[in-house]
Amino acid sequence: MKKLLAVFTMLLVSAVTFAQSGPKIEFAAENNTIDYGTVIKGNDDGLRSFEFTNTGDAPLIISNVRSTCGCTVPSKPEAPIMPGKKGKIDVKYNMSVGRISRTITVETNAVNHTDGKVALRIKGEVVEK
Repeated sequence: MKKLLAVFTMLLVSAVTFAQSGPKIEFAAENNTIDYGTVIKGNDDGLRSFEFTNTGDAPLIISNVRSTCGCTVPSKPEAPIMPGKKGKIDVKYNMSVGRISRTITVETNAVNHTDGKVALRIKGEVVEK
């Protein structure tokens, strides 16, 4: 009986979450991560794009995008993203030799993420020629 009640509660919470109206952001990258793989310094400019869609029913506003360090520079769309439309957040890594493991925090008005914040990640490794 307790298991049935727990399942019912989870279904109810899920239904309420999905029924929220407002802007919603969904990123195309699996697990919100872009893997650079192993790249050779000088052969790659370090620029990658996180593509997303506003799957909600109101304009999506990207208010801020910030990185965990100065070696990664993100840029955000300035105009609101209308419902059903796509956008992108460009990220440029400085391609210094070593492992890449950085987090980019995206602040939005999206209702499908806690406080509208989404963590994006880049990973990989830069090696010498």
